[in-house]
Formats: sequence, C-alpha cells, structure tokens
Amino acid sequence: MKKLLLIGLFLISQGAWSQKNTDTEDIKILIEDFFEAFHAQDSTALKEFAHPEIKMQSVAIDAKGNTNLSTEDYSGFLKSIASIPKSTKFREELTDFKINTNGMIANASTPYRFFLNEKLSHCGVNTFQLMKSKGEWKIIYLVDTRSKLGCK
Repeated sequence: MKKLLLIGLFLISQGAWSQKNTDTEDIKILIEDFFEAFHAQDSTALKEFAHPEIKMQSVAIDAKGNTNLSTEDYSGFLKSIASIPKSTKFREELTDFKINTNGMIANASTPYRFFLNEKLSHCGVNTFQLMKSKGEWKIIYLVDTRSKLGCK
C-alpha cells in the first residue's frame, strides 16, 4: 500500500512539475496577451506588460522611399489605443514567433499583418526586448517595421 501511495505521489508531482512553462512559452503567452489587450483597447492591461522605462520605436518607408525612424512614448501609445473609436476595427495578425532567451533578457521577433476595417493596411515585424525581474517577464523595448510592400 505504501509503495502504491509513493508511486501515486511521484506521478502527481511529475505531472505538476512538467506543466510549468519554459521562459520561451512564458514570453509567447505574454506577447499573445499583449495583443489581446491591444485589440480590446485595454490600456490598463497593456501597461502591466511593460517595464516602466519601456522604449518604443518604428521604422517605416515613406511614399518617397525614405526610411524613417520615429519614437513614441509608451504613455502616448496607451492613450492613442484607448482613443480609437469603437467603430474602427483593427487587428494585428502575428504570423510567426522567433524567441531567444539568455537568462534575464530575451528577444522575440513576430512578423505581422495589420488590418484596418478588415482591409490589409500594412505588414512588418515587431521586435520585443524583454527583461526578467522577480520571476516575471516585462517588455523593455519594442520596435516595429511598417511597409505596404510585400504584404501577403
């Protein structure tokens, strides 16, 4: 009977231990949750995913073919997301995940297509830099590219 009880406890503890996410899985979940909050225009949740000193930038090609870098304050980003009219439908569709971790930092690259009112607006790549602090991943830097060329 004791052997049976020990085997049962061992199997239960193995099942619980094997269900713990890896850093890569945690980062993917964080990014998916970030975009879920983004689509819901939930600025409170979006704020929780980011480190207080987050940096945001975008690289875009303008109509003349010039490559431009723009910087946005995260609080401005949150206000702009919250102020999108409910009648405007937008969706950023992630097409892949490439995640690299190295202890307390990580990088995630997510190609995407952006739809505005159900029409393809542009495409590009998001690059997230993350930091692990107190067992939790936070976004510390987010840069994206934006292009109307080569979108499928």
